[in-house]
Amino acid sequence: MGAADVVELTRALVAIDSVNTSLEPGAAGEGEAADFVAGWAREAGLEVDRLEGEPGRPSVIVRARGSGGGRTLLLCGHLDTVGVEGMSDPFEPRLDGERLHGRGSYDMKSGVAAALVACREAAARDLAGDVLVAAVADEEHASIGVQEALRSLDRAPDAAIVTEPTEMEIAIAHKGFAWLEIEVTGRAAHGSRPQLGIDAIVKAGPVLTALGTLDEQLGERRHPLLGRGSVHASVISGGRDLATYPDRCTIGIERRTLPGEGAPEVESELEDLLDGCRETDPVLKAARRTLLVREPLETSEGEPIVSVLREAAAAVLGSRPPLSGASFWADSAFIAAAGIPTVLFGPSGEGAHAVEEWVSVRDTEACAEVLTGAAAAFCA
Repeated sequence: MGAADVVELTRALVAIDSVNTSLEPGAAGEGEAADFVAGWAREAGLEVDRLEGEPGRPSVIVRARGSGGGRTLLLCGHLDTVGVEGMSDPFEPRLDGERLHGRGSYDMKSGVAAALVACREAAARDLAGDVLVAAVADEEHASIGVQEALRSLDRAPDAAIVTEPTEMEIAIAHKGFAWLEIEVTGRAAHGSRPQLGIDAIVKAGPVLTALGTLDEQLGERRHPLLGRGSVHASVISGGRDLATYPDRCTIGIERRTLPGEGAPEVESELEDLLDGCRETDPVLKAARRTLLVREPLETSEGEPIVSVLREAAAAVLGSRPPLSGASFWADSAFIAAAGIPTVLFGPSGEGAHAVEEWVSVRDTEACAEVLTGAAAAFCA
C-alpha cells in the first residue's frame, strides 16, 4: 500500500540534526529538517507551505487536497529534538533487528514520517476532504511551531491526530503542567549578628514541607486514564556566602495537572498553601508567581475521529487498540484548545530524551498504514 518506505523516511529525518535552539544555544534547529520535508512533499506531488514567523524556526504544512465536500484531517508532529549529550553517533540511524536507533527516532521523527506517508497515500485516493500534515518547530520548548501552524490555516480541520509515540494505543487524554516560583524574603545581615538577620532559606523549610503535603493530597484524586496529579520542588536557590544571612530563597515548582485543573486552580492551591504557612509563622514573607502553563487534554470517546482511528487500527493490527492517557504533555493541547477534536497515536519504542533512543520498525510501518486508513475513512 506504499507505507513500506516509511522506515527509510524516518532514517533520513533522524540523520538530520534538528536539536532545538531554545534548549541548546548554537544548536542546528529545525531549518534543514523543514527543508527536507518540504522537498520530499513537493516531489510527492503535495502542496507545501513553509512557515517561519520567527527567523530560524521553520515549520511546514503539507496538504493532500481533496475534491471538495469532505472532512479535513490534520496530522501533526514536531521536527525538533532535545540535545544529544552522552550519545554516540546520535544522527547515524542504526538498524538493530526490529529497532531503529538515533536521536528523534522515537520522539518523534517516526511519527512525522508516518504522517507524511499517509498524506501522500491520501493524495492518490482522490478523497473528498483534505489531509494535512503540520511538521512543526519547537514542541520541546515553547511550541511556537504548532501555534503558528494553527494561525496559518484558513479554516479549522475537523479533527487531528498527533503522532507522538503512544505504544500503538490511542491516547484521548494527557496531563498538563504549570511552572511556578515561590520567593521567600528574609533580611540580609552579617552572620555574627543574628538579631539583625532573617534566614530566608530556613523560612522556606515549612513551605517545602507543605508542598510535600499538597502532593500527598493530590494523590488522593485520580483520573481514570491519567492517574494522579502531582507537585514537586524542582529547583531551589538562595544565599550569597557562608557568612551572610540569606535575604532571598526561590523555590521552582512544577505542577502536573489533570483535565479540569488549570492556572486558576493551581494558583489558588499555592495561595492556600502560603496562607497556611503564614498562620504558623506570621513573620513569613513569601510570594508566588506563575511562569508557564500548558493545559491538559481530554477528548470524548464519542468523537468520530476516535472510532474512525480505532477501526483503521483494527484493520491493520487485528484488534482495536485500547484508549489510554499519556503522562506527558504535547502540542495536542494547543490543537484541542482551537476547537479541534484531537487524539494521539504513534509507534512504540524507548528512550525519549535519553542517551539510548529507538523506535519499533514494525510499529512505524503499521502506524503509517493505520493513519492512511483513518484518513481514507475520515476524509472520504
